Amino acid sequence: MASLKGDVTARNGEHGVSVISASSHQRIVHIPNILPHERVFPIQIGSELFKLSGASLSSDAPSYFSQYFLCQLKQAADAGQDPSTAIRTLYIDRDPVTFKDISLHLQGYHVRPRDPTHLVRLFADAQFYSLPKLMSQLYEEPIHITIGSTPFQIPRDIFSLSGPGNTPNFFTLGFAIFFNNPKDLFPGLDKEGLIRPPSIVAPNVPNRSPEVFQEILHMLRGYPVKIRDERHRQELLRDCRYFNFKGLEQRLIPHEKGFNQARGREEIVLGLRDIMKSGISVANEPVEGDPLAGWVNYARPYVDDKAMELVLEIGEEGTRLHIGPGGKEVRAEFFTDIKAKVAKLFEVIATKLNLPSSTQPSGLLLAKGGRGSEPPTPGETPLSEDLVRVILDPAASITLDGQPWTADNFDQTAHPPLPAHDTTYDTPGTIIPSASSSSGGPSTAETPASINLSTNPSPSHQPNHQRSSPAETPNPRKRRRLDSHPPNGLTTVPASPLGGEEWIVKTGQWRLRIQSSPNPNPAKASSVVECCLVAVKLDALSSERRRNERRGFLGG
Repeated sequence: MASLKGDVTARNGEHGVSVISASSHQRIVHIPNILPHERVFPIQIGSELFKLSGASLSSDAPSYFSQYFLCQLKQAADAGQDPSTAIRTLYIDRDPVTFKDISLHLQGYHVRPRDPTHLVRLFADAQFYSLPKLMSQLYEEPIHITIGSTPFQIPRDIFSLSGPGNTPNFFTLGFAIFFNNPKDLFPGLDKEGLIRPPSIVAPNVPNRSPEVFQEILHMLRGYPVKIRDERHRQELLRDCRYFNFKGLEQRLIPHEKGFNQARGREEIVLGLRDIMKSGISVANEPVEGDPLAGWVNYARPYVDDKAMELVLEIGEEGTRLHIGPGGKEVRAEFFTDIKAKVAKLFEVIATKLNLPSSTQPSGLLLAKGGRGSEPPTPGETPLSEDLVRVILDPAASITLDGQPWTADNFDQTAHPPLPAHDTTYDTPGTIIPSASSSSGGPSTAETPASINLSTNPSPSHQPNHQRSSPAETPNPRKRRRLDSHPPNGLTTVPASPLGGEEWIVKTGQWRLRIQSSPNPNPAKASSVVECCLVAVKLDALSSERRRNERRGFLGG
């Protein structure tokens, strides 16, 4: 018996069952003597009369009820009246159905919200009646919310336990009233003379899919979800962005991680549209003759604990390769919004390298009369010209027109400049003009570093009969004529700025290499370093006809 009166918890060693000590039990069930425990106090809520003991009202006090009846008892004592006849019925114009649950709470029962509407009614009345214990209990209950037409219960700690990046989010910001400290509820509201609390709308998100949200909750709890297809992934990503689950979004974006044994480093493949500024870094790897050499690395924010070498995927047919004669110079041109995204990526990389920004503010462009509305281009960054330098690595996997391609194929695909006014035909009905027919022929150079990207004519052109011998010309082979009489009305295909081949890259994967610029631009103080694209895997087309061959018909 003595042990039951102590404060030490007894434990059954055989079964490991904890027994609450008597003193602890007394502290749990102890009710302060605020109102006489044996006296009954009448409270009318709406049209229904409730009679609660002083013990019940004192169990969650100080409250609106305890303060009201304490004043009644004090007035009766001062006037020398019998408390039984002096106490008046407290009338409150609120919902009696909700108060039934509150009375159960006062009588010692645990009350749990059944749905979002029940939650907000308990929440509002507990605040109105100033019931501190009920308020504290409701702040520990899961948040009830309706997504679409389906009710959900969201544990309050799920966002913090699911990993970094998932808070603040749609719920902690949009429904902050249910996440704030009870003391901060209804800020600025004067409770003196308040007849009823403000109306609170039950949390509801009608325009999202409950099925998708159920899978998101499953992932927030730490369970994996199998991505059925790309459409399923996009549905999950769209709602993660809507609810601002940034950490979960980074886990869901299409990516591939692995260790590249050939290069001896870890790498990550990501799409251009999924790159975030905070994940970019540059690993300096100086080589002989180039102390500025390095590679762009990436770590997904909130997810990856270390940076890996970035393999950037650019699709949507947003890239065109301009290949100079003999493949000595290769440049990439970007289109649509991909051009602006590449420019912004280069600007971020330049920031990581502590290079001064060369992008002009839009206000200056507008003042100059015209380019303020144009998207940024890679040439406006410190790391590149408008046409980005490309390296076709010998280890790159390149598919051209559905066939494997290697650097040795330059002898068959690159062609020398043709005489003026000469025209060849690539495919029946398609006219491919020679570079010299419009601009006098491309400029040539001995090394890639000296290639002139200008489209100005070269100083001189030899007539057809004075053309240099095959031994003097790197690529003497001409395109063969496939149609000597093309249909009328056809337009010519524009020539490459480099005077050679043009490829449409449907999808390409690139490494981003930082290196010293072989031909610094005097107009750019920071042009001593450049970012070039090193091909990893390309799926390219050499002509419009090849592109059309890969088209599909609608519905089939």
